[in-house]
Amino acid sequence: MPNIVRLLLIIFPWISVVFLPKKSFGKFMPIAFISSFLVAGMCAMAVPLKWWKIKGGWKGKVINDLSFILGPFFVGTIWVFHLTYGNFKRYLFINSVLDLSFSFLLSNLFQRMKLFRLVHFKPWQIFVFFMSFALFIYGLQRIIDRKKFHLESGRPL
Repeated sequence: MPNIVRLLLIIFPWISVVFLPKKSFGKFMPIAFISSFLVAGMCAMAVPLKWWKIKGGWKGKVINDLSFILGPFFVGTIWVFHLTYGNFKRYLFINSVLDLSFSFLLSNLFQRMKLFRLVHFKPWQIFVFFMSFALFIYGLQRIIDRKKFHLESGRPL
């Protein structure tokens, strides 16, 4: 069962990409990569700090982490930016709803499905990490857009 869920975590988000405008996909893909690296860093820190456990040793951990990172986090970041970028209040609201849902509802569901088990990490800590990432990548996207505008217009920064 856990492996089927992991596979679906990768497949379903990528199916949704066909409905995403190519321009948005290209524009927000770099920030999705950065977001994915942040989550991968969090997953790497989870090992020595024993934040959560995953059955199957290193292989199980890598497969589990990649199913979340390459599926809902990568594609979800692009969708959230596509739907909200330029309206910071909407961005914060949507991210808060998604992060609260993952941190409290989905993490409990995934633990019951035996995808992982939180050990020294609480749902509120997941929420704080994800919201911090959201604020960071929004600011970074603004900087990227500002630099791109100045480069295209020939104006100095």
